[in-house]
Amino acid sequence: MKTNTVGIIGAGAIGQAFAQQLVKAGINVILSNSRGPETLAPVVDSLGSKATAGTVQQAAQADIVFVSTNWSRTQDALKDIPWDNRILIDATNPVLLPGYKLAELGGKNSSQVLSTWAPGARVVKAFNTLLAAVLAQDPAQSGGRRVVFVSGDDADAKAEVIALTDLLGFASIDLGSLEVGGYLQQFPGGPLPAVNLVKLG
Repeated sequence: MKTNTVGIIGAGAIGQAFAQQLVKAGINVILSNSRGPETLAPVVDSLGSKATAGTVQQAAQADIVFVSTNWSRTQDALKDIPWDNRILIDATNPVLLPGYKLAELGGKNSSQVLSTWAPGARVVKAFNTLLAAVLAQDPAQSGGRRVVFVSGDDADAKAEVIALTDLLGFASIDLGSLEVGGYLQQFPGGPLPAVNLVKLG
């Protein structure tokens, strides 16, 4: 993996669980949310010296950026950011609350829509299918490693994300393009969300 800092946009349960795994692997984390860095002080303190709080713009300057925001807020979270070919890990799900309804996506899957909201980013879908409590657990399980599904249209970006998942101790399964893999990973609608697999060996 070519970077030692990952930016996180959205510091809810998924974002915090991912941050825990990054810090445990010795990777620096910049956490951000819509309410400002000062609101993240307790979270950053609990994560230790590898974690800092920043603005969304600061988090988005990392070589790899992870977004896990409520779908209704995702477009605003990503706007006005010069992505400059950086990797954007899409861990969102197109859920509208209350009722867990599927958002209107105009005939595309959510990662394809998100790609239009972050022009210039190399979007890789990953880490959205695991529940936060599962993502926070040790990925080494029962003689194997917990599986993370990965899909994307840029081969180099996908390879970087796969290298990151390996560094964190997970096993990756490459589902191909966003068009194919994005549908398989999407919640609601796809078959893979909440599927908890362990790759043996």
